Amino acid sequence: METTGTPRRVTLTPAARRILGAAARLFYERGIHAVGVDLIAAEAGVTKKTLYDRFGSKEQIVVEYLADRDERWRAVLARHLEAAGPEPAARVLAVFDASRAWSAEHGAKGCGMVNAHAEISDPSHPAHAVITGQKQWMLTLFTGLLGDDAGDVAGRIAPEEAGRLGRILMLLHEGALVAHGLRVFADPFVQAREEARTLLAAAGGAAAAR
Repeated sequence: METTGTPRRVTLTPAARRILGAAARLFYERGIHAVGVDLIAAEAGVTKKTLYDRFGSKEQIVVEYLADRDERWRAVLARHLEAAGPEPAARVLAVFDASRAWSAEHGAKGCGMVNAHAEISDPSHPAHAVITGQKQWMLTLFTGLLGDDAGDVAGRIAPEEAGRLGRILMLLHEGALVAHGLRVFADPFVQAREEARTLLAAAGGAAAAR
């Protein structure tokens, strides 16, 4: 994360990477509050002293877990956006494709950021900025794909309309993440993607008619 107020990051030595890997698995599967440093150290095969030497606190491990998860997600997303080509609608839909692929491999319990926020809602917690920063980045991404980054589409959709559509796309995306984790119905990303496609088609047609 590269935003003002971002919690500090630590240098990941081999031992620190083992600790982070164990913590990431445990935090996602069991919950942040349910997992203590004793269990993390045991799973990583290190002493508690080594854990604290590398990270300083459990809070910092949580920061690293969420920031690392976000970085890996952005890498997956970047590959999908590159493969989608320059057409704005295709790039928007690629976000849903990327989330579907990510969730199939890394998201059986839903969005790690949403899950973490359910346990960390205090803005003073150092990990809170990582969570909210990631979601704000996603909103900016959707809006940008329809606005500044949208080429010809930017000339047909006013900035305020791009902002409105970006918020709707964000709601579709986040709803799909939650529905996937809850197993409410099968493959919510396909449904969300189709709704996004319909929304974009209608917005393009309405803008062209003005």
